[in-house]
Amino acid sequence: MTTAQVSVCICTYRRPERLGILLASLAAQTRLPQEVVVVDNDAEGSARATVEQAAAQAPFPVRYDIQPVKNISLTRNRTIALASGEWLGLLDDDEQVIPEWLERLLATQAAHDADGVLGPVVCQVPDSAPGWIRAGAFYALPRFGTGEVAPLNRIGIGNALLRASLLRREMADGQGPFDPAFGLSGGEDADLLFRLVNRHQARLIWCDEALATEPVEPNRLSLQWLMRRSLRGGQDNARHFLNGRLGPNGLAARASYFLRAAAQSSAGLLLSVLTLPLGRHHAVNWLRKAYGNYGKLSLLWGSTYLEYK
Repeated sequence: MTTAQVSVCICTYRRPERLGILLASLAAQTRLPQEVVVVDNDAEGSARATVEQAAAQAPFPVRYDIQPVKNISLTRNRTIALASGEWLGLLDDDEQVIPEWLERLLATQAAHDADGVLGPVVCQVPDSAPGWIRAGAFYALPRFGTGEVAPLNRIGIGNALLRASLLRREMADGQGPFDPAFGLSGGEDADLLFRLVNRHQARLIWCDEALATEPVEPNRLSLQWLMRRSLRGGQDNARHFLNGRLGPNGLAARASYFLRAAAQSSAGLLLSVLTLPLGRHHAVNWLRKAYGNYGKLSLLWGSTYLEYK
């Protein structure tokens, strides 16, 4: 794997300062990628100056393009179409990676003969955040042991290394591998991972040492944002279930799924009230569960929360 050709793919939207930090962390890698591809989803090209400045100093080529239609899937697809590597690193524009990030992903791939390796994203909550947010650990994302098969219903691809040939097999007529139908709602990353495993029997492994970090922005430090994210997570889960990616989804299974969601949503609301005297963070935790299950139910009447609209 020391000679593997790796392209790092980054989508960006109006985060030039954070993007510059990410590009600097890639330039400091102990194992450099062969290229970095940045596709800007801002039609005005607000990331161009940042990319050009980084490219002038980077120890690898940096390619820049604009995908003007607001759609995260189309933007991800454009990065993959431009990338030439046999392995694709996928990162979000508000992240920063440790110097050994790529080296550790490649080593884990080789050790487990994997088709993809996923790593943790640690969200950094500022000290200025309200006490109930700091106590609740609401932004802590799941982590697993290195070498474990990654559980698809609990992860995304904010930090990933995937075999390019698999992604290109999911491209048809210039579309894909990410489904544009998820382009404004989100959930496109889990949808792709399910297809890679179910269609191509891809082996996706976790590497807990390939660390990426991201700051929690001030506009996300609120009850409103947490509820919206829980609602979207529930809708994503229901869409994957209805698409047959979480197991059997016949009539009986669907009835059981939505009845359980209704019961759990009601229980979550009740428990949020009962636990409020123990601390706001306890109440919010149950309220998030209630909203997540309500999100599942909301697909029954055609509601879709478009987080990226």
